Amino acid sequence: MEAWREPRRGAVSYTLVPAERRPEDPSANSDPPQELLVIDPTARVHASAELEADVTVGPRTSVWNRAVLRAGASLGAECIIGRDAFIDEGVRLGDRVKVQNGALVYHGVTVGNGVFIGPGAILTNDRYPRAVTATGELARADDWTVSPIDLADGCSIGAGAVVVAGVRVGRFATVGAGAVVTRDVPDYALVAGNPARRLGWVCACGARLTDPTGARAAPDSSNDAALVCKRCGRAFAHDPERRSLVERSASTTGVSA
Repeated sequence: MEAWREPRRGAVSYTLVPAERRPEDPSANSDPPQELLVIDPTARVHASAELEADVTVGPRTSVWNRAVLRAGASLGAECIIGRDAFIDEGVRLGDRVKVQNGALVYHGVTVGNGVFIGPGAILTNDRYPRAVTATGELARADDWTVSPIDLADGCSIGAGAVVVAGVRVGRFATVGAGAVVTRDVPDYALVAGNPARRLGWVCACGARLTDPTGARAAPDSSNDAALVCKRCGRAFAHDPERRSLVERSASTTGVSA
């Protein structure tokens, strides 16, 4: 039977004691600082998960075995954080985000609503990583610059994919499994490979879009071509300025964008 932290009314307060101040240290202070974690009473946090100071867990969100949430991380409502997932300092997740087992989401990443991050995916934050400075000293926080990643609403990052620092993945775009994303991905684009290249276009429901002939839409489809989704009936047109797609109409049974 899974061991979950018992939900309580309102915010849940835990005592967080830094390693250097634990009781086994004879110099430890007897009054460790109290840090507040705001955990909604409807959320579920597995007992083996590690939560640092100032973490926020939203309504009906589940945090599974051995997940790590670093200081200042914020999870929206109805999120699922899988086993062994790592959410770094200050990372903000929107509502209904799924972070699968073993995914690594580093400081500087912002995640919109309804985003899927597959198992083993890695979202980085430094385009020029070094363990030491040019003079051989250990690199510190001041020796590097965060290059943020932005995952827009509804996009999906496939299993084992790597998103390089400084990249935006557009709304409802799909990054294929194992891809290495080195540049921005337009809204509704499907990319795969190393480096990732656009293979076509996808609907908000995830299905491949087709051109007027019924064939899968080409990555360089004409700006005049209307693209449609056979699954839910949505229709799209090219937006030349943004080099992406915009929705023209929506099926009443489709997924709301």
